[in-house]
Parts: sequence; structure tokens; C-alpha cells
Amino acid sequence: MADNNSISYHTYTPTDHASLNRDEVLDFLFEHLDEYGDQRQDIAKCMDYALSDAEGKGGSVLVARENDKVVGALILNNTGMKGYIPENILVYVAVHGSTRGKGVGKQLVQMAIDLTQGSIALHVEPHNPARKLYEKLGFTNKYLEYRLTR
Repeated sequence: MADNNSISYHTYTPTDHASLNRDEVLDFLFEHLDEYGDQRQDIAKCMDYALSDAEGKGGSVLVARENDKVVGALILNNTGMKGYIPENILVYVAVHGSTRGKGVGKQLVQMAIDLTQGSIALHVEPHNPARKLYEKLGFTNKYLEYRLTR
């Protein structure tokens, strides 16, 4: 656990997540991802993957709390690949509106960078203001993404 003023940061991994209040974090992400979010059940699948100890899965869930309330959360999944696909993908990161601008998002992403081995990919919408944060932390935009959704 790391502290930043009155905000505490917690890391949950496949081997250490017994104290995670899963529903509280899922509800927070579902509410605070705003237009960049997914259905709650999809966020839950992502969290299950991150906390799985099955071969080729895993990752981490990072949670920021202020006065015992969740004010930020991040889910990072391991891809089980290397080279042609980054080893990790930062799937979700959200910060409570009242906490934005206090460095919570930056701290969560920096913790994810520090905790992982290998490259990290993320998807970000072109108009998402968080793009500037990712660029400051060293992320670059190499590709346009196209998807065939079925």
C-alpha cells in the first residue's frame, strides 16, 4: 500500500486479493468510466482475468481510497504474449470526478508501470483528455485500431 496525502493505494494480484471488495470496485468502474466504459459484466470478466492464477492469465487491480471510499481504480491484464503483442494491457482506469486533477490517475498508471514486466498497451479514444497523461508517462501511439465486432 502506498500513500499520497490522504489517499491510499492498494494493489491486488492473483496471489493477494482476499481483502478486495470486488463489487465495490466493479460498481465504481462501471459508474466512473463514463462514456469510455463497458457493461458491468464485462468489467467483471476483466477483473476475474486479472486476478486469475491460471497459466497465461493474471494481472493486477489497483485501487485508490480516500476516507475509505474508492476514488480511483485500474485493471491491468497480462496477455501471456511477448514481442508481437505487448505483455500487458491496461484495460480500465477511472478516477472519481471530485478527485480528478489531484494526481490519482497518474499515480495508478505509474504504479501499474512499476509493477509490471514488459510492454503495456492501452486503448484510448481520440477525444479522451487522459491521452495527455498517458503521453507524459511515455506511452506512444503507433497504430490506428480497427475492429470487426461480431
